[in-house]
Formats: sequence, structure tokens, C-alpha cells
Amino acid sequence: MKMLYLLIPFAPLAGAIIAGFFGRAIGRAGAHRVTIVGVLVSLLASLAVLRDVMDGSTFNGPLYTWLTMGEARLEVGFLIDRLSALMMVVVTFVSLMVHIYTIGYMAEDPGYQRFFSYISLFTFSMLMLVMSNNFLQLFFGWEAVGLVSYLLIGFWFKRPSAIYANLKAFLVNRVGDFGFLLGIALVLAHFGTLDYAQVFSKAPSMAGETIELFNGVPWLLLTVICIGLFIGAMGKSAQFPLHVWLPDSMEGPTPISALIHAATMVTAGIFMVSRMSPLFELSDAALSFVLVIGAVTAFFMALIAVIQYDIKRVVAYSTLSQLGYMTMALGASAYSAAMFHLMTHAFFKAVLFLGAGSVIIAMHHEQDMRKMGGLRRYLPITYAVVLIGALANAGFPPFAGFFSKDTIIEALHVSHRAGSGIAYAAALAGVFVGALYSFRLVFFAFHGKERFASGGHGYDAHASGAGNDDHAHGGTPHESPVVVTAPLVLLAIPSIAAGWLIGTVVYGNYFGDAVFVAPAHEWIEEMGKEFHGVWPMMLHGLTSLPFWLAVAGLVTAWYLYILRPELPAVLRQRFSGPVRILENKYGFDTFNQWFFASGAVALGTKLWKIGDVALIDGMMVNGSARLVGWFAGVVRWLQSGYIYHYAFSMIIGVFVLLTLFGMVLAR
Repeated sequence: MKMLYLLIPFAPLAGAIIAGFFGRAIGRAGAHRVTIVGVLVSLLASLAVLRDVMDGSTFNGPLYTWLTMGEARLEVGFLIDRLSALMMVVVTFVSLMVHIYTIGYMAEDPGYQRFFSYISLFTFSMLMLVMSNNFLQLFFGWEAVGLVSYLLIGFWFKRPSAIYANLKAFLVNRVGDFGFLLGIALVLAHFGTLDYAQVFSKAPSMAGETIELFNGVPWLLLTVICIGLFIGAMGKSAQFPLHVWLPDSMEGPTPISALIHAATMVTAGIFMVSRMSPLFELSDAALSFVLVIGAVTAFFMALIAVIQYDIKRVVAYSTLSQLGYMTMALGASAYSAAMFHLMTHAFFKAVLFLGAGSVIIAMHHEQDMRKMGGLRRYLPITYAVVLIGALANAGFPPFAGFFSKDTIIEALHVSHRAGSGIAYAAALAGVFVGALYSFRLVFFAFHGKERFASGGHGYDAHASGAGNDDHAHGGTPHESPVVVTAPLVLLAIPSIAAGWLIGTVVYGNYFGDAVFVAPAHEWIEEMGKEFHGVWPMMLHGLTSLPFWLAVAGLVTAWYLYILRPELPAVLRQRFSGPVRILENKYGFDTFNQWFFASGAVALGTKLWKIGDVALIDGMMVNGSARLVGWFAGVVRWLQSGYIYHYAFSMIIGVFVLLTLFGMVLAR
């Protein structure tokens, strides 16, 4: 089986290397074939491993030792259990769909081979992360997905906005990675190893150990480690306040937006906290911190999605909100619910992103929803799958999002952890807002008046300055080719049916020993006693508060964008203050630009003037040159070339020497 484990990450890596270094030789068709075959092999191997793991087989061992420091061994190895096996299948399946979809979406792009190389490398990086059995390899995968996301977000590197976006993503993630690296360093310093199994086995004995971050103020060591690790997750999984990079990642091509948001990069933080559950379960303070951060992200990011016009940005802010739900579940010790929502979300979010990409193709790369409308007549397949994605995202039964999201909300309701009340309220409010923005997208783009022929605006369009108002589209939109729609249909199937696995994944103790929950935090186990199957859960869901909040969101979107399409413009004007706050994204970009970007430039300029100009150039370089010049000028007077000047100097010198000699004799 070890060879099969090696095949899973290295098959995509081989495809990435061949497409990247030999892309010109093998051509465009060769590039997509070799990468698709690599990911397909990885998917089939992952399915085989999942079946093997379900039969009770696990693996935890090193591949080779990279470095030895005293008693600490830094190794590269794999941990194959039910948690990693689930992630491997999700990552490879979504990645395969994205690879196939890319053939149609990037057909005319000159960087075709390079793009396939990057997305295959992205898949390899994520697989190395989820399969790792130690913090060193985890950090390698962590940084590798960050690097490849930088390359992909800025794939169209001639666009200034793309360069700004990938730099923003890279720098914000460095902030999170600083905390992540400190957490790993504390693990190595206090546990003497980076191996998961050894760290987890020693953790209970370290539960009472403290560390002083400030003189005389002791902190629990495990709390500091867990918060440091979670700060890394805040960057990768785009949690408040390190969320600012994710919406701008839309500057990359749509396939990579789907891959980042659905199966890689942003899911890394959720997976990491689940993997570190034996540490987090020993720190209630860290879990409460996780809970509150998730609640803030889930609700406040959903609000921004309501006022967006870029079809991809609506889905991007939806991702932020859904990641907040997963984070809240982690904070409530409902790791199985968090991972279950990660799985279902991967499918329906990929549908929404790739569906948005299909719309963008039909609209000649227009992303402004105000220049769409009535597209369901022209894009029936795309409309059907986007509608499925919206229903799943909003949490309507029997779609996948209903089961995972409702499980998280119920876990928050029964949780007794500090902050769970705030999180429960945020989760309920987010259900209404989630249904509102989901169906706002559907009604705006696919229903109502056709606005693409004239390039004109409808609804509340004139209240915002987004988009290119003078751009008109010629021709009639038509459905995307099969290579685009086939992956959409294949992803739509689990967007409907994946939630039906809740009895196995959440309430059937699927994860077993792969996830640890302290006996005092077994709220999922308590909920499992009330679970009687998928159909009873759906019937009960029809009477639950989250369902009716979702219905209220759908009806509100229908009323505003179908029945009374003139009303949103009136509301935007009447509530211009809150709308402006949302349009400014709560001022985070402005603050970061002022404090970090402009502030850093101003500080750098000041330090440059003081250190480089004044000290180094002024005193050391130019100052020493001026000193030498002055001294040379003085000495030059003694080198006049006249004999009598030299004779006079000799006489004066002899006189001084005689005087000094006489003074010495006089003593």
C-alpha cells in the first residue's frame, strides 16, 4: 500500500512537471492530457485507500529522515486514516472536475500549458498537506499551497489588479503563517518532536504547563500553541481579520477560484484544526477564540455578499461565510460536523464558481450581473446546476448543505462553551442572509429582463459605480460546450446527495480515532441519540427555525428582484450609510492600505532617509569622502613644489624637536 500512498501526491506532481517544463513540446492537448491523467490516477488511488481505510486499515510512518537535531528527527511521512482519506478523495475529485472544465474555459489563453501545470502542482501541494504525519511536512504543504495560489491568482500577470491581488494574498498569509510557525516552534521546543503521534500522546501531561509571554503573566502552553496554529488557519481559511485576500483572489481565472474556494487552500485551515483536535480539546480558551472568530466571519461576510454585483465576488463572500460556519463547528468541538460541511461545501461551491464561469463565457467575459438577466432561456444546463448550488448553499432539504449546515447550527445550540450563544445567533442570522444572496444571484443573472443586449442596467444598478457601463455585448448567449457543462453536472450530483451520508460521517463515528473529542464536549454524540435517519431529519427540518429563515431569505430575494425590481435602488438610497460601509468592506482594505501599505512605505521612507541617506550615505560614505578631501586639501598646502617652503618646514621641524628634547632634559 505504501506505493499506492506515494502515487496519490506524486502522480499530479509528475503531470505538473511534464506540462510545465515540456509544455511547448507536447502542445496544449498534451498538457491537459498528462495533468488530467495524473489527477485521475490520484483520484482512483484515493478511492482505493478510502475503501481500505473503511475496512480498518491505517498507516502512520516516515518515508525518509530529512534532518536530525539531537534527539529530534525531522521526517517526511504519511498519516493515512479516515480524516486524511476523506480529504484526499474530495481534493482529487474536485481537482479532476476543475482540470476538465479548464479545457473549455482556458481554450484561447496563451498560458494554457502553464495553467495546467500550476493547478496540478496545487493539487500535489494540498495532498502533501493532508497526508502529512508531522508538523514539518504540514508546513511544507502549507507554504506550497500559498506559493501556488500566488502564481495562480496573478496568472494574468499583465493586469495590475491581478498583481495587486496575488501580492495581497501572499502578504496577508505571511501574517497568519508567522503565528503558525511560532506555534510549530513551541511544539518543537517543549515536546522535542514534530511527529503528530508523539505530540498528541504527550499533550495531556503538558496540559498544566505555563509559559510567560509577558513578565509575570503566565499562559497555558497549549493555549498559546493552539492560538498560534489557529492564526495560521485564519490566514489560509480567510477568517476575520485575515479574510481580506480571498475576495481579491477572483482576479485569477475562474477554475482556480473554484479550486481555491472549494477543495484546496481555504480548507487547509479547517483540516488542520481538526487534525490538531487532541491539542485544541485541552484548551477551552483557544476553542472559544475559534468559535467567536468563526461567528464574526460567518455573519458579517455574508452581509457584504448581498451588495456585490460581480458574480464571482458574490460567491467569494459566500465562501467566507461558509468557512465561518466550519470554524464555529470547530470551536464547538463538532469536528465531524465541520469536516462534513467542508465536504458538502466543496461540491456545491465548486458548482457555483464553475457555473459562474460558464455564465462569464456566455457573456463574453462580463462578470457584472447588471448586464445579465433572463439567461435561463439561453443557458438551461448552467441555470439548473447553479440553482442546485444555490439551494444547497442556502440549506434547503434535500440538498447537501441542509444536512451539514443544520448539524452545525444544532451543535452550537447544544454547546455549553463560552461564546456559543453569540455563535448560534450569528449562524441563524447567516441562514437568512445566505438564502438572500444566493437567490439574489440566481434571480439577478438568470431571471427578469434581459439586460445584456443593450448593456443597460436594471434593479438597483445605478446606485453603484461597479462595472463598465458603456460596454455592450453583441450576439446571443449560448450554452457552454460539453467539456464545461459535464463537470458541472458531475459536481451537482454530490451537491444533492452528499448530505445523505450524514448518518455515517457525523453520527456513525466515521472518523473514529482520527479526531479526538474530550468526554465533556461530546455534544455531537448527544445529538446522535436524536438522529433517526435522513428522511426524518428532512421532515423535522421543515418545521425548524433555520429552514424558515432560509425560506424568508428566498422570498425576500424574489420580492426585491422579481416582483419589485425597482425597490432595491430605493433601499440603497435610503440606507446609504450601511450600504457604504458594506461597499467599503467595513474599512479593512482602507485601513490596511493606510496603516500597513502606506504606513509601511512612509516608515520605510523615513528609515531610508535616516539610515541610508543621513547615516550611511551622509556620514559613512559621503562623510568619509569629504573628510579625506578636507585632509587632502590641508596636506596639499605642504606640497607646493617650492624648495624654500620645504627648507622652512625642515627648520620648523628641527626647532620643534629641539624644544621637546630640551623640555625632557629640563625634567
